[in-house]
Amino acid sequence: MNLSLLNRILFVVLATLLISSQAFAKSSSDYTQFGHDIRITEDQKAAEITCFACSVYVRGQVSGDITTFGGNIVLDQGAMVAGELTAFGGDVRAGDDTKIAGDLTILGGRFRRQPSTMVGGEVTVFQSRGLVWLILLSPFVVLAGIIALILWLVRRNRRPASVMARAA
Repeated sequence: MNLSLLNRILFVVLATLLISSQAFAKSSSDYTQFGHDIRITEDQKAAEITCFACSVYVRGQVSGDITTFGGNIVLDQGAMVAGELTAFGGDVRAGDDTKIAGDLTILGGRFRRQPSTMVGGEVTVFQSRGLVWLILLSPFVVLAGIIALILWLVRRNRRPASVMARAA
């Protein structure tokens, strides 16, 4: 049975999507979302929370880490987090009587908390969003410069040499 190249590519893409969907499947306590907010209510317990371009709202307990990329973390009154909090490009807001057992790291955002908020680990806040983007994008700028240099060198060596006319 001969499959065309298009059918083979389609098969590989579908197989990859099927396998990767299993990796992001939600267990009873792990949450991973792309573009949809995650809400943990008072009667819920979660283990690990990862959120891309969305926010996390916690009223209950989280036994693991919370990580957001481009979203906020909001800990309502009485929320408990046993792991670390990491926010890239977003704020962290902590209400009354919230407890964070691990470290708190914020890149490109602010930490707003009530006086009764307890943080067990270190608090690191880097508020400058422009500098964070510069740090994240600088390797790509260097890579683009290297590629441009290679293209310039290849094109320079491909130019035909000028032919000198001979006198008769």
